[in-house]
Amino acid sequence: MSVSNILHFDFLILLIELIGSFLLIRYVIAAIIVLIGGYRHLEHAQYLIAEGALMALNFKLAASLLKTIELKSWQQIFTFSIIFLLRTLLKRLFTWETKQIHTKQLFTKGWQQD
Repeated sequence: MSVSNILHFDFLILLIELIGSFLLIRYVIAAIIVLIGGYRHLEHAQYLIAEGALMALNFKLAASLLKTIELKSWQQIFTFSIIFLLRTLLKRLFTWETKQIHTKQLFTKGWQQD
């Protein structure tokens, strides 16, 4: 693999990670606007953050998978496996929380004002 290919590959990984980070920031800002903008719906804000975290984790996972092409030692493989496991667990947790919030929202028939 030539130096230009490695630099291009690293740039692609960084770009994918940045997109995931910007998506998470966007959802956090939307949740803050929901809380501050007079709506004051804690459940809706939690739902937005959980959705943003799920999207961001998808992008971060894609970047991590691209990094696997560069794994050369058992220590790197072990580190990647631990990171992959943690991200999978976090994704499942956020998916569960999103379903809980969505179910609660369905039972209350919308985001009711306090």
